[in-house]
Amino acid sequence: MEVNVPASKAWTIYGTTDLMKITLPNYLKSVEILEGDGGVGTICRTTPLEGPSYLEKFTKVDNENLVKEVDIIEGAFLDYGFNFYRIRFENIVTGENSCLTRTTLLFDVKEEYVANVSLVPIGTSTNIMKDISAYVTADN
Repeated sequence: MEVNVPASKAWTIYGTTDLMKITLPNYLKSVEILEGDGGVGTICRTTPLEGPSYLEKFTKVDNENLVKEVDIIEGAFLDYGFNFYRIRFENIVTGENSCLTRTTLLFDVKEEYVANVSLVPIGTSTNIMKDISAYVTADN
């Protein structure tokens, strides 16, 4: 998604725990940081508006390349036959005052649970990018 702010400005949201605070009212009941400060190794208990809470771990926070990866390590998709579920956020410089934001959902599911791939919230990921885009451009 094209955003009319420098990639570094978008990264101040995507690369921190502020991402969760901004998305909280629309998608989540709560986010509790159990361990860490927003860097690699940070573990959060995330409770969506519907459904049980799950644990996420920040496995990559690359401030130079503007890439963050968060793995679900307990609950959520792992309870529905997924072996692995990762959310990857990227801010890509396209100009001095513009960037692309990209969210990629990476997962592996056990063959007998392949129908559960329909549970992957692609629309929610797109809406979160729109919300963050509106937030950072309004703040500009």
